[in-house]
Amino acid sequence: MSRLRCIIFDVDGTLVDSQNDIVAAMTAGFAAVGRAAPERARVLSIVGLSLDLAIARLCPEAGAAELEAMVQGYKDSFVEIRQRSNGAVFYPGMRALLDSLAETPENLLCVATGKSRRGLDALFRSAGLEGRFISEQVSDHHPSKPHPAMLEAVLRETGCEPAQAVMIGDTSFDMEMARNAGIAGLGVSWGYHPVDALRGAGAAEIVESAEALPGAILRATGG
Repeated sequence: MSRLRCIIFDVDGTLVDSQNDIVAAMTAGFAAVGRAAPERARVLSIVGLSLDLAIARLCPEAGAAELEAMVQGYKDSFVEIRQRSNGAVFYPGMRALLDSLAETPENLLCVATGKSRRGLDALFRSAGLEGRFISEQVSDHHPSKPHPAMLEAVLRETGCEPAQAVMIGDTSFDMEMARNAGIAGLGVSWGYHPVDALRGAGAAEIVESAEALPGAILRATGG
């Protein structure tokens, strides 16, 4: 087995703190069909799911046409918010961590996110991360987390085996997806799901800072 390490990041709640933008965009999505958005905590609880599934969970009484309008309203609002913003708000140490990990050729940085291609591109443009990740898996082309399709695609694109890979995320959906793909899952404590939920979903380890991640990555991938 080669020394390559496939390091796969979730985005919202793991790399960047998008909670205010997500809540604002969800409010706009619900408003597009004349509905009031759920409370903030409920909105954040579904972060990580593909948008259509997330909104369907938040509003199970909505019909197909209404759900489609809500999804589109969310997407349009989120892109507008990104265009007005001064760039992504990274969690402490995470932007520097990406730069540091990228300095080691054996580290293959990847993304598996519930964001759309459009949303991820807008975020990466604002953050100066275009071209940073060698595999970018988005919700447009895969079933929602926790289905393992995104991680299976990463493994195909990188040529890595599951034992060489690690999924880093902040939600139980991320940890369940990793488990379903036979990949170690590392939970971060600063995101949208409580630590107990990450442990219950199969996280191999929980880290509490960006500085703790390199060591945890090495442990998860066998050094």
